[in-house]
Amino acid sequence: MASDSAADRPPSARGEGAAFDLERFVQAQDPVLAQVLDELRAGHKRSHWMWFVFPQLAGLGRSAIARHYGLADLAQARAYGTHPVLGPRLRICCEAILAHPQRSAHAILGSPDDLKLCSCATLFERALPEEPVFGQVLTRFYGGTRDAATLALLEGRAAS
Repeated sequence: MASDSAADRPPSARGEGAAFDLERFVQAQDPVLAQVLDELRAGHKRSHWMWFVFPQLAGLGRSAIARHYGLADLAQARAYGTHPVLGPRLRICCEAILAHPQRSAHAILGSPDDLKLCSCATLFERALPEEPVFGQVLTRFYGGTRDAATLALLEGRAAS
């Protein structure tokens, strides 16, 4: 997983012209991805990257940065998960955290980032049901419990 410059990628991989503004995630991840993976592989998050590496549904976070990186709905989550750069990065980050079966999400990420991981995995499990890694995160770290707030928001958005 190279963290090549966004300018070096073809337009389709940069998210240009897409209905969703996914480039903001690529730009945020590019300079810190190696550090993110080092922290996840070490089993101890030390810096601030949760919002754009493990995004959650918009409406869950109240800070400006949470609003900026919040995903609008399942369609945007699907676009993120199938993006040629972001999708593989999300899976690799999930696999890196799964490599710590004896540690809790709280021990690895701290609070409230442990809750954000549950929200993220719940969202992407719904958006990409064919991808087992999100259910594995939920089973390993949350006893299979899905994030109720994420599910409620998804149901509310589906009804409207």
